[in-house]
Amino acid sequence: MLSTPDYKFWFVTGSQFLYGDEQLKSVEKDARDIVDKLNKSGNLPYPIEFKLTATRADNITQLMKDANHDDSVAGVITWMHTFSPAKMWIRGTQLLQKPLLHLATQYLNHIPYETIDMDYMNLNQSAHGDREYGFINARLRMNNKVVYGWWGDDEIQKEIADWQDVAVAYNESFKLKVVLFGDKMRNVAVTDGDKIEAQIQLGWTADYYAVGDLVEEMNKVTDADIDKKYDELSKTYTMNPGDNDEAFFEDHVKYQIREYFGLKRFMDAHGYTAFSDNFEDLYGMKELPGLATQLLMAEGYGFAGEGDWKTAALDRLMKIISHNKRTAFMEDYTLDLRKGHEAILGSHMLEVDPTLATDKPKIEVHPLDIGGKEDPARLVFAGGEGDAIDVTLADFGDEYRMIMYEVDGHKAESMPKMPVAKQMWTPKAGLKNGATQWIENGGGHHTVFSFGVTAQQMEDFAKMVSLHLVNIK
Repeated sequence: MLSTPDYKFWFVTGSQFLYGDEQLKSVEKDARDIVDKLNKSGNLPYPIEFKLTATRADNITQLMKDANHDDSVAGVITWMHTFSPAKMWIRGTQLLQKPLLHLATQYLNHIPYETIDMDYMNLNQSAHGDREYGFINARLRMNNKVVYGWWGDDEIQKEIADWQDVAVAYNESFKLKVVLFGDKMRNVAVTDGDKIEAQIQLGWTADYYAVGDLVEEMNKVTDADIDKKYDELSKTYTMNPGDNDEAFFEDHVKYQIREYFGLKRFMDAHGYTAFSDNFEDLYGMKELPGLATQLLMAEGYGFAGEGDWKTAALDRLMKIISHNKRTAFMEDYTLDLRKGHEAILGSHMLEVDPTLATDKPKIEVHPLDIGGKEDPARLVFAGGEGDAIDVTLADFGDEYRMIMYEVDGHKAESMPKMPVAKQMWTPKAGLKNGATQWIENGGGHHTVFSFGVTAQQMEDFAKMVSLHLVNIK
């Protein structure tokens, strides 16, 4: 299943030497207590490590250099406990190449009216220090995140946690490799893109391999491995031969298992975590990967069809943010335009991600009616309900543009003659308004649909990589 390295986040407290040694010890004590309690809260997906009470430009600069060169550090969290003159933050902040969160908080969530004195005032100047520190980040045009509120509140910890997931995805983005088996679908415009610019801005590497390279790996898969996986799938999913002969059904499911192992072993051997294929280019293969791709997506690999490497990479990125919860490559297929029933039916020829499933998926074998290959096995199920987002990425030549809207997810109605998985949704902006803006902004038909990633998280990621984001409302 999807896993990420053991990342951590560094916590730095801002102050200044004018307060004196005893006062700085009090500042550090408060900071360490916050870090300790945040780690013990159980609300954060990654640990925080207290590093420094910052009082000088040189120690700030050195810490930021160290953060850049420590691969286990996913980002830096700063807190201005007192007034921290921000000119001393300039050089270190300029050098920082990891995500930065400014936690605008204070140690206590109240003012101790009966006992407050000037000593307390001097040592609890977050309201003062946050403005000074915030100014310099704005002046430096930093793409940092600001979380404002008392650190002990659940909603503030949730904001920190959500940002941590995005920061980890940012770090992983610059290691993300997509493999394309064959090129993109011929004559399609929106799936194309500048691979060099994507690597510069987003960190994504997209490499082409011939389908024969995959077939060679598929031919190495043993019957014993296939039989073992078939038994495993029989326990996990419902085997539904339908009108197919049992031997025919089993043979086609097992061919998908062969493709699954071929794809997985090829990607793992070469460091790829996302992939795309193309039904127009399957030389040497009997079937388009359907069940094979669905099993890989369930494990956290990114995917998109027809050579759409951008959406495959976006899928992997959003799976990292969501910890692979209910996040899937999707395609707008057909519409319900009845008043009061307006919705988009999302699906694909085969490859709908089972992390969306709300019922027990069935393994079925049906003709594909496109591509001229044998009947592929696939998982058939219905998606879910709830708040979700739908996101796409398009290359406009002079920029990459992310287009997104928030949606209400619906469980698909019964469709007995449509033997693929499906998910329905309606833009919260309304189908007419939302879809019109989507089209006007150049949004494609391939997307990543997620119940597990929030719109705010995608806004945070877009800000980190200076990506033009259109959030349709």
